[in-house]
Amino acid sequence: MATNRTFQSMLNEYLPNELLSEEVVKRDYVLKTVEKDDKWKGGKLIVPFKGAGASSVAFGKLTAASDIGQSKYVRGSIDDYIEVWGSLIFNHRDLQEHDGKIPESTFLRILPDEIDHFLDSMKEKVSVQLGSGPHFAVVTDETNAATGIMGVDKVDRFEIDQKAVIDDNNSGLLEIYVIAINVNTTAAQDAAGTRGFVTFSATRGGAAVNLTAYTVAQVAKFYHDGVTDGAGNFTTFVSIRQALLSSANGGSATIHGVSKLAFPLLQAVNIDGSDITSTNLLDKLFDGYRKTREKAKGMATEFLMSYKHWGSIMKTLEAQKGAYKVVEDPKASLYGWTETTIASTTTGQALKVVAIQEMDDDIIPIMDWRSITFRTNGFFKKRKSPNGLEYFEVRNTTGYQYVVDVCLFGEMEFRKPGQSGIIYGINYVG
Repeated sequence: MATNRTFQSMLNEYLPNELLSEEVVKRDYVLKTVEKDDKWKGGKLIVPFKGAGASSVAFGKLTAASDIGQSKYVRGSIDDYIEVWGSLIFNHRDLQEHDGKIPESTFLRILPDEIDHFLDSMKEKVSVQLGSGPHFAVVTDETNAATGIMGVDKVDRFEIDQKAVIDDNNSGLLEIYVIAINVNTTAAQDAAGTRGFVTFSATRGGAAVNLTAYTVAQVAKFYHDGVTDGAGNFTTFVSIRQALLSSANGGSATIHGVSKLAFPLLQAVNIDGSDITSTNLLDKLFDGYRKTREKAKGMATEFLMSYKHWGSIMKTLEAQKGAYKVVEDPKASLYGWTETTIASTTTGQALKVVAIQEMDDDIIPIMDWRSITFRTNGFFKKRKSPNGLEYFEVRNTTGYQYVVDVCLFGEMEFRKPGQSGIIYGINYVG
């Protein structure tokens, strides 16, 4: 006969740190694919770049000693890791039996669903930041903003009771809470890029809030709590978007403290995708591959994209028999991405195409993963108090609650962005 356990002992046994790390990594394509280092203990991390290589070659003579071009090394740095915190709360009354203790059977019935949903949610939030950058959704329809309803491009990234921040180019940021989600749209709304409607309140569970100050014209966007201060300063990871796009195209001007313009190795190949349509997308991907190989020195052959673009590619392959062929059948992962390899029947070039739920529609990165590392201090782990407890007890007039905090301390290190490319400015209807 099983005995009752304390909350702490069951937390240790059924929510180990290894589970949190393993589950999130394999559910997230970026974290699964990128090189990982979980030994960084924080503080300044030096990122050395090779800005220039030895380049002196002469025919028929020796290069004069005073004229030899030397290798040039540049010292970049990551000042500290980014902190991400996720929190779970359990009500003591939901768990206890008549004797006031928490039975193992009750705990195990409640815990798995909570943890699975929590990991999915936290994984998605981290993945969006690593791939697409600070914001996680964009306003696409403001018709009913006065009643708190906003059309959004990524309705799957919202949850009931979720706290978010909305901001645009001419208004102050506002903290808001999700009170309703409608995933259904008309054909016209869907064609215009609206994937669903979300209703917001100024308080959790409160009445709808007037959001007419935030408009499509002023590029209203949604952020997670703490990501932006409303003045252009962001607390988030260096993302693929920021690292690969130039400053002129919406990326960062520097990478780990070094100007991208100073060295070609820090400049990913940027390809204008404003002329892409749903029918020419596949052609443009092969054009992008060619341009990246012409200018970059890496082996960027993997395209990351949203499911919108994946759908366009599949339609093209069905309609255009002969121009391209699938050399590796589409393979769907249980954890949220789909991948295949497509080859041109005329050139023989083969590209790996990966559709992930967390990628935005306006960019398609062309990745060479060999020069990127996610530096972290132990991946995802539970916060532990000085006396060893991995939960925090809250005493309310309505009863006790247990709070479990999970943290991720880390940062993405991009040593050679110039080995990759990125297609930007994609805005076709569909």
